[in-house]
Amino acid sequence: MPNQYGLQSDKPTVLVVDDQPANLQLLGDLLTTTMGYDVLVASGGEQALRRLEEKVPHLILLDVLMPGLNGIDTCRRLKERPEWQDIPIIFLSASDDKALIVRALETGGVDYVTKPFSRAELLSRVRTHLSLKSARDQLKTLAEDKDELLGMLTHDLKNHLGGMQMSAQLLTDRAAELPDDRSRTLVGNILASTTQMLAFVKEFLANAASERPQQLNLIAVDLRDAVQLALRQYRPAAERKGLQLVCDALAPATVRADTLALNQVLENLISNAVKFSPPGKSITLSVSAGEETAECRIADEGPGFTAADRERMFHRYARLSARPTGGEPSTGLGLSIVKKLVDAMNGQLTVDSTPGAGATFTILLPRAGN
Repeated sequence: MPNQYGLQSDKPTVLVVDDQPANLQLLGDLLTTTMGYDVLVASGGEQALRRLEEKVPHLILLDVLMPGLNGIDTCRRLKERPEWQDIPIIFLSASDDKALIVRALETGGVDYVTKPFSRAELLSRVRTHLSLKSARDQLKTLAEDKDELLGMLTHDLKNHLGGMQMSAQLLTDRAAELPDDRSRTLVGNILASTTQMLAFVKEFLANAASERPQQLNLIAVDLRDAVQLALRQYRPAAERKGLQLVCDALAPATVRADTLALNQVLENLISNAVKFSPPGKSITLSVSAGEETAECRIADEGPGFTAADRERMFHRYARLSARPTGGEPSTGLGLSIVKKLVDAMNGQLTVDSTPGAGATFTILLPRAGN
């Protein structure tokens, strides 16, 4: 339960770092006697880092001008550690040099108080930043709980929908044995609905995964091989719609990418081209290599994008003007996932489109070894 300072009932811990013993004594007494906080003290940057290894405080009061490791370098060092990055740091200094204040804040400080300071002002700022940290921690916990719950629900939904889709597909394959047209229609509706829902759940999970901080495994990948693999997967769907998949030119090109992420990007873009292209049209793919980057282009002859589409096409759940030409499911998540994954691989994604004249997506990725 929050206490009178808007914090959880456990007493917050404040680390005070200053090379002057008198300042350590003053600040320690102020924080313990007036506020009831637990206080850790350090007489320099190196000692502060050792204190952090022993116990992680809720907030740090950090002197800027200290011999040895100064406050700005101390802040920079501790911000390099993921487990310390969220600790709010209030800089204390006798200097009111604007350039120094900017440097301190750009390094990661949340506030800057000049000495000599007003006790009431300092305590107010400490209390405010501790309350803000408490609120951020609670929001982070709620977000993690939400992600965990949604993950459990969507995974369970995926399993059940997969079973329903398989059963509906088996019934559809034996539609001729069903007693009447109405039964066949109902089975077709069940199959279409479960396919749509399953596609949404799968893309929802893919979108959730792309939003979480993750370290991609960027290695040397043959872009031409990745394109050919994705083509083999979607060629049957293209043939069923009377579409022609054309490989205009597939030059050998080794790029630095994550294999799974690259496959997901290509599959989404080729799937969309198949989904939105009218029967009888062509989808053209090409791969070319430059000195520093390699390029993959996927061009279709579908409806293209309007100006309004282009404004929101990479937003989650965006509903664009085009509709699938064969009744395929569309969730509005595919392009947002593609954009996030290409950005995460240090690449660029562009689109060139004229309404009614198709669209061309271009993926630029850095060459391996550059």
